[in-house]
Amino acid sequence: MENNHEYFMSKAVELSLENMRAWKGGPFWAIVVKNWKIVWQWANHVTSENDPTAHAEVVAIRDACKNLWTFQLDDCIIYTSCEPCPMCLGAIYWARPKAIYFANSRKDAADIGFDDDFIYQELKKELEERSLPIHVLGKEEAIKVFEEWKQKSDKIEY
Repeated sequence: MENNHEYFMSKAVELSLENMRAWKGGPFWAIVVKNWKIVWQWANHVTSENDPTAHAEVVAIRDACKNLWTFQLDDCIIYTSCEPCPMCLGAIYWARPKAIYFANSRKDAADIGFDDDFIYQELKKELEERSLPIHVLGKEEAIKVFEEWKQKSDKIEY
């Protein structure tokens, strides 16, 4: 593999076009790279798999972690054909890569019908102000599990 960012970004953009033309999903592709080698790559398959979480970045992270036998991508770089949506951005932060590169912006995505700005706006609101009703239920029982986790001496921290 080439050891430059432009190569991997060009590959992500090229494969996003192929994915779209194959009717597998939207025009999105993500590549996870470690030591200048592709660890895993994946496309958006939301519509072909009927899975709203099958965004390119999320699936690429899942499979890269399985392939590397780790739950974090500390030494990896993620290249994606578009700025990650809030769900993907959250997954990327949890995966902890050392960097991310993207081509198209979220405004570019909104201009072609992939507008996730409403999610960004919802996240700024208090729970009771959001358009989707969100309710707290069962906290008294659930907090006991958290308390036990806090005391657990053999846990794997992340």
